Amino acid sequence: MKTTKLMFMKTTKLMSCALCAAVLVAFGLVGCDKVDIYKINAPSNLQSRIDSIAASKPKTGDTTYITIATAIVGAENNSSAWWTAFTDYFTIPTNKLLHLEFVNHTSGVNNWNNWNLAVVNVANRDAADYKEYFVLRSDAYGWGGTMANVDASYAFDIKMITQNYPDTDGDGDIWNDFRTTMQGAHVSIDIDHSATGNVFVTATAVGTNGTKLVETYQQPVSATADIISFLICDGSHFEMKKAYLIPSKVTVVADVNPVSIAVTGTPTFVEFGSKNFWGDAKATVTFADGSSKQVDTTDISFNIIPDMTTLGTKTVVVAYSKTKQGAYGKAVSTFYTLEVTNSVSSLAVTTLPNITTYYYYNSDSIKFNTTGIVVTATYSDGTKGILPNASLKFGKIPAASGSQAAVISYVGATKTVTTTCPLTLVKGISQVGATDFSSAWWTVFSADYTVASGSSKTLTMYCYSDNLANWHSPCTILRKADKTEYGVVRMDNWGWGTGYGTATLTSDWNWGIFTSSISGSKVVITVTNNGNNTADILYTVTYANGETHFQKYAGVTVDSSDLNCALVTEESYLVIVN
Repeated sequence: MKTTKLMFMKTTKLMSCALCAAVLVAFGLVGCDKVDIYKINAPSNLQSRIDSIAASKPKTGDTTYITIATAIVGAENNSSAWWTAFTDYFTIPTNKLLHLEFVNHTSGVNNWNNWNLAVVNVANRDAADYKEYFVLRSDAYGWGGTMANVDASYAFDIKMITQNYPDTDGDGDIWNDFRTTMQGAHVSIDIDHSATGNVFVTATAVGTNGTKLVETYQQPVSATADIISFLICDGSHFEMKKAYLIPSKVTVVADVNPVSIAVTGTPTFVEFGSKNFWGDAKATVTFADGSSKQVDTTDISFNIIPDMTTLGTKTVVVAYSKTKQGAYGKAVSTFYTLEVTNSVSSLAVTTLPNITTYYYYNSDSIKFNTTGIVVTATYSDGTKGILPNASLKFGKIPAASGSQAAVISYVGATKTVTTTCPLTLVKGISQVGATDFSSAWWTVFSADYTVASGSSKTLTMYCYSDNLANWHSPCTILRKADKTEYGVVRMDNWGWGTGYGTATLTSDWNWGIFTSSISGSKVVITVTNNGNNTADILYTVTYANGETHFQKYAGVTVDSSDLNCALVTEESYLVIVN
C-alpha cells in the first residue's frame, strides 16, 4: 500500500507539473491579463504605471494620435527670440478637439517667456493667404490677427480670457508666482473647434510645486474650414509629449442677451439737404458673457429719426435687440447728437499739424499725421466753424524732397470742397519697415553696425508709427557677428535675452502720452561698448511737439570683442538720417 500510494503521489506531482507548464505556455501565447494568482518578478509600481498609461489615453473610440516631428522646440538654453522657434503645425477639422501635452521651460525673465499659442487659417506661415485668428499667451494676454479682416466676427476679444492664477506667496503680485510655477510645468492645452463656429481653448499647467494654473479663451472661427494651431517660443522651450484629436466637446453654445451698445465715428454735423445721419459710424454690442462684437447696420434700429429738413441740433437713438446667437429679445440702446448746418463753401487750415517736416527714404507715398491740425469751414451763409478730423478726408504725402502738400477734402451733400496743408520732406539714408505700417515683428531689420571695444555707435532716426502700442517703436538688437544675441531692448523700458538680466533700466517717460507721441519722434540711439564685457544703450527721444525723454539700459552682458547692433521695429518705420 505504501508503495502504491507513493507511486500515485509521484504520478500526481508529475501531472501537476506538466499541467502548470502547459498553463504557463498558454498564458505566454495569449497574454497575461488575468494572471493575478501568479507571482512575477516585476517592479513594485508596475500596476500603477499600467494604470497611469491607461488613464492618459482618452476614453473614446474616435481618437487620432498625431506623430510629433519636433519633440524639442526652441533652444534648450531658452535663448530663442520671439517668432523664431515653433512646434509642428496641428490641423483641427471642425467638430474636433486637439489635445497637446508638453513640458514648459522658461528663462523666467518675463511673464511671456513661456508657451504662446497661434490659431491660424493655413499650415504655412510664409503663404500669401496666411492669416491669424488670434495669438494667446500663457500669461492671460493675446491679440487678434487679419482673419478679422475676412470676417468681423472673428475679432479677438481679450475680455474672454479667464485665469485662476493665485498669489501663492501673499505679496500682492501673482506674476512672480506664475513665473516660478511655469518653470518645468507640465502643460496640457485643449483646442476645441466646435461645429457651432467657435473655438474653445483650455490650458492647464501643473507646476513642479503642485500649483495648478488654468487659462481659458474662446472666440468665433470658421465653422467649416480647418483651423491650424502651433506653439511659439519666446525666451522658452518645450518638450513635446503628446498630441491627439478627439470629437469636440461643444455641440451647443449657450445664448446670452445684449447688455449695452456703444457707437463710434458718428458725424458731429451734417449739411442741410443730406439725410445720412449715420455716416461711417460703427456700433459695438456687449453681451452678458462679457464678449462684444461690432454689429451690422442692418441689425440696428433708430428709435428716434432726426428731422434733417431743419437746421440745429438733432438727437439719434440707436437700438439693438438680438441675442448673441441672433434671436430677438429685449433691446439695448444709446444715443448721440449731431448738428444740421448750412453747406460748406470753403476750407482753410487754421492751425498746422504737429508734424510739418517728414523724413523719407522709400518711394511710397506717406501717411499724413493729422495730430494737432485745425481745419475751419466757411458755410454758405458766411459763418465759420471748426470741422472735426473725422469729417474730413486726408490725402497721402508724395515722397519727394522739398515743399509738398497734403490734400484735405470735405465731401458735402452737393459738392466736395478741398484745401491743402503745406509740408516739407527731407530724404534720409536708409529705412527700416514699410511706410504703410504693415511690417510684422521680427521681419524688418537695419544693417548690422560694429561697436568696437571701448567705443560707441550713434544712430539718428525719425520714427513713424500707427501709435497703437508702446512697442510700435524702435528696438535695438545686441548680438555677435554670427547673429547670436546678447539681448533686445525696446524703447519702452523693456527687453530680453541672455545678457539682459544684468541690465539696469532708467527712464523718464510720461506713460500717459508715450504711445500717442511715438510718430514723428526724433530718436537718437547710442550703443556703448564699455570694454569690460558690458554695453549701455541710450535712447534720446524728442517728440514732434518738442518734448524730450530718455530710456537707458546700463550693464547688458556682452562679449566686448564681438559686439554688433542692429535695429528692428514693427507696425512702424524708421528713417535713418545718420
